[in-house]
Amino acid sequence: MKNESKGLGDSVEKVLKATGIDKVAKFLLGEDCGCDERKEKLNKLFPYAKPKCLTEDEHDTLSTYFKQSTNTLTIEQQSALIAINNRVFDQGLTLSTCSSCVMDLVNKMRILYNEYSPEQNEETIVKQ
Repeated sequence: MKNESKGLGDSVEKVLKATGIDKVAKFLLGEDCGCDERKEKLNKLFPYAKPKCLTEDEHDTLSTYFKQSTNTLTIEQQSALIAINNRVFDQGLTLSTCSSCVMDLVNKMRILYNEYSPEQNEETIVKQ
């Protein structure tokens, strides 16, 4: 299995190793050139987020919403979708009155839901 990057620091390290710059740095600066500390700092500052799995309650919420035959979204439903998005993707979205922002959220949640429920058709994603 390939060693996946946890963040930007790991990616920079891979580039430096591939180009041989890491050896030059160690030659000029010594074995303790500070690269490991910089890598960890960059990983903490710019992590590559991995989505979390849906809980059963979250899946039920999405299932209930996407099985309804209306294109409307109440404030309560938007709040529920935002809560799912924020936990799964570790984001900080808030309620919005921007129709394209809300549509983006609904589409993102539909794609996520379809990952768990393959019987749902991806063609149902709302086009902007």
